[in-house]
Amino acid sequence: MKRFRFSSLMLVLGLLFIYLPMLILVIYSFNASKLVTVWGGWSIKWYVGLLDNTQLMGSVVRSLEIACYTAVAAVALGTLAAFVLTRITRFKGRTLFGGLVTAPLVMPEVITGLSLLLLFVAMAQMIGWPQERGIVTIWIAHTTFCAAYVAVVVSARLRELDLSIEEAAMDLGARPWKVFFLITIPMIAPSLAAGGMMSFALSLDDLVLASFVSGPGSTTLPMEVFSAVRLGVKPEINAVASLILLAVSLVTFMVWFFSRRAEESRRKAIQQAIEEGAADSWKQPDVRRAQTPEAA
Repeated sequence: MKRFRFSSLMLVLGLLFIYLPMLILVIYSFNASKLVTVWGGWSIKWYVGLLDNTQLMGSVVRSLEIACYTAVAAVALGTLAAFVLTRITRFKGRTLFGGLVTAPLVMPEVITGLSLLLLFVAMAQMIGWPQERGIVTIWIAHTTFCAAYVAVVVSARLRELDLSIEEAAMDLGARPWKVFFLITIPMIAPSLAAGGMMSFALSLDDLVLASFVSGPGSTTLPMEVFSAVRLGVKPEINAVASLILLAVSLVTFMVWFFSRRAEESRRKAIQQAIEEGAADSWKQPDVRRAQTPEAA
C-alpha cells in the first residue's frame, strides 16, 4: 500500500511538473493586461490580434510548412537507411554507414548548423546553388538530423519482424519491391507514423539549425519567439503557443482514437476467426461420422 501511494504521488508530481506550465501559459493567453506577469482579467483580444500580426502568423505557417516537408523526407530517407542496416547484413563500409546514420543524434546542433552553413556557402560559390538561404536550406538541415531518429525507430521495428512472412511471399513469386510495399510497409506502419510525428515535432521546435541556415524572409516560429522573448514576452506569443498546443492535442487524440479503433477491429476479427475455426473443428467430426456406413 505504501509503495502504491508513493508511486501515485510521484506520478502526480511528474504530470504537474510537465503540464502545469502549459496550463499557466494557456490561462495567461486570455489575460487582458499587456504585462504577462500581471493579471488584468479575462479577454480574447490577443487571439483576435493575431489576425493583424502578419509577421508572427507568417512564421507559424512557414514553420508548419517546413515541418510537414521534413516529416515526409525524414520518413523516406530514415526508412531506407533502416532497411539497409537491418536487411543487408554484409557489405563494405556497413559500420561506417551505420555511424554516419546515427551521428546526428550525438552531434551538437551548433556544429551541425555551422557545417551545413559552410556547405551551403561552398555550394553557392561552386555551382551557384543555393543562391540564397531560405525554406529549402532549413528543410534540408532539419531532414539531416530527423532522418536519424526515424532510422533508429524503424530499425527497432524491422528487427522484430518475422522474416518468414517476407520469404514466403517471395517464394510465391512476389518481387522484392512488391514485398516491401505490400508486406513490410504495412507491418512497420506504426513506427513510420511515430517517426513522422517525431520529425514534425523536432522540426517545429528547432531553433539552432534554423538560425544558421535561414536567410531574410525565412524566419521560423522558434526564431520569432526567441527574438521576441529577449525584449519581453508578448501576450501574442502565449496565444500562438496555446493554439499550437490545441492543434497538437487534437492531432494526438485523433491518432490515438483511430489507432485504438483499428486495434479493436483487428482483435474482433481475430476472435471471430478463432470462433469460426473452433466451430468448424467441432462440426467436422460429425460430418465424417455421418458419412460412415455405420452411422448411415
